[in-house]
Amino acid sequence: MKTYFLKIAFPLLVSFFMFSCTDLSETVYSEIEANKFFKSEKDLLAYTGRAYTQLQKYPGEQYLWSLGENASDEVVIPAKDNGDWYEQGRWEVIQKHTLDNSTANNKILTKSWDMVFQGISSCNEILSVIEPMEFESKARVEGEIKILRAFYYYWAIDYWGNVPYSIDFGKAELPKQQSRKFIFDFVVKEINDNVDALQKFPTSEYYGRVTQGMAYTLLAKLYLNANEWTGQENYKEAVTACDKVIDLSSYSIENNYFSNFLVHNENSRENIFVIPFHPSLTGDGFYWGYLSLNPASMASFDMIANPWDGFVVQPDFFNKFSASDSRINSFLFGQQYNSSGQAINVGGEAFIYTPSIADYNSRKKWEGARIAKYQYQKNINYGAEMENDFVLFRYADVLYTKLEALHRLGRAGEFINDPELQKIRTRAGLEPYTVGQLTNSELLDEFGREFAWEGRRRQDLIRFGVWGDSWWEKPASGPSKKIFPIPQTALNTNPNLVQNPN
Repeated sequence: MKTYFLKIAFPLLVSFFMFSCTDLSETVYSEIEANKFFKSEKDLLAYTGRAYTQLQKYPGEQYLWSLGENASDEVVIPAKDNGDWYEQGRWEVIQKHTLDNSTANNKILTKSWDMVFQGISSCNEILSVIEPMEFESKARVEGEIKILRAFYYYWAIDYWGNVPYSIDFGKAELPKQQSRKFIFDFVVKEINDNVDALQKFPTSEYYGRVTQGMAYTLLAKLYLNANEWTGQENYKEAVTACDKVIDLSSYSIENNYFSNFLVHNENSRENIFVIPFHPSLTGDGFYWGYLSLNPASMASFDMIANPWDGFVVQPDFFNKFSASDSRINSFLFGQQYNSSGQAINVGGEAFIYTPSIADYNSRKKWEGARIAKYQYQKNINYGAEMENDFVLFRYADVLYTKLEALHRLGRAGEFINDPELQKIRTRAGLEPYTVGQLTNSELLDEFGREFAWEGRRRQDLIRFGVWGDSWWEKPASGPSKKIFPIPQTALNTNPNLVQNPN
C-alpha cells in the first residue's frame, strides 16, 4: 500500500468553501501522512476542491464552452472592421468548421483539451489519496469525485470521440487511447456504481457539488446522445434516468425564467449543477459582459473598464425567437439605455444594437445582438467579474430530455400534459405544445430558445442531424467535423494517440 504525504498550508483549508483556487504547495508548515490527517468529509473538502476549480475555466473566452458554442449556430465572433477579433483566423476556422489537422495548434482547441484532462487528472490524484483511508463518509466523497471525473470524460468523448483513458495517478506509462464506446460504458458504470452513495437532496452544503440529481441528469444526457456516440439507441434508459431526477421532488421550474441567471442565483429551485463564481473568491472569473458588450454599454451597467465587443449572437439564431417569447430578452438589441433609463447617444448617433451583421469579415461596432441572459450587476470590472453562478444542468433540461426521448419512442403523449413541462413554455408567454406540434425541427428550435448560450446547442445540432448543414457564414461540412481534432500538443506528448479524421 502506498503512503501519501500531503504538505498542508493550514490557512488554506477554508478555500474550497469559498470556491477559490487552492495551491497546497505553498507556505509549508508541516508534512502529514494523508491517512492520519483526513478523517472526515469536512477535512477533505479543501483538498478535493482542486477538481472542482477546473470547472471555472469552462465559460471563459478560450475554453470548452467557447469552442463548442462558436462552432454551433448560436454564437459568432466575426472580425471587426478595425481588425479586432480576427486573431489569425482562430475563430473563423471554428465557426466555419474548417478546423483540421493543419490547425490543430489552435489556442482555443488546446486550452479546452487541457482543461478537461487536467480535471480528470485532479480527480485521479484525489482518488489515489482517498483510497487507503477509512472514514465514515468515504463512499460519498469517493463517489462524488468519481462522478465528477465521469463528467469530465463525458465532455471528452462529446468533443473528441476516442480519447486517452486513465483512472490511475502517478503511473509512468502514457495513457492509451480508448474508443468512444469504451469511455461511454465506463462513465455509465461509474454513475450507476456510485450514485446511491451521493447526497440525495440539494442543500447549501452541497451547492455546486455532485449530487444524485446531477448524476442522474448526466446519465440521462449520455443516454440521449448514445445513438450518436455508440450506435445504440438508449431512449428508454434516458427516460428512466430523467424519472430518477423527477422522483427526487427536489427541483421545480421557476416562475421567472431569468431567476436562474440572477447575480445571486443560488436560490434557484431549477438549477441542478452550477459552477460557483465570486468576483474575488474564485480564481477564474465569469466575464461575459466583457466578452460580448460594446464599450457604449458601459453606461447601461456602470461598468468600470471597457468591454471587448467580441462574442455576439448569430443573426439567424436570433430570428428563431418571436417577439412574444420573453426569452428573447436573453439578448440586448435595439435602442440601448443608460442606468438612469435615458436613451444613449454616442457622438450624436443613437446607440442601437442591430441583430443583423452585414459582413462577417468587417463587423460594425454595434452589429450583432449581445448576451444579457445572466444579470449584469453594476460596477463590474475586469479582474473583479460577475458573481452569477454558471448553470451546467437545470431541471428544464431534464424535462425536455424526457420529452425528446419519448418523442423519439413515439410516446410523447404520455408526458405532454405534465404541468412542469408545460410551464417551460407558459412562463415564456407561449402556449404549451400539443403532440401534433412536436416535429424534430420544432424541438430543435425550442431547445435553442430555452438553452441559448448554455453549452447544449452543439449536441442538439448533431443529434438532430443538421450539424453539417450550411448556416449563416458557415458552409456545409462533412461528418468528420462532428468531433474536433486532437490538439497537436497532445499528439506530441503522447505517441499512443491517433488523430481524428479531417
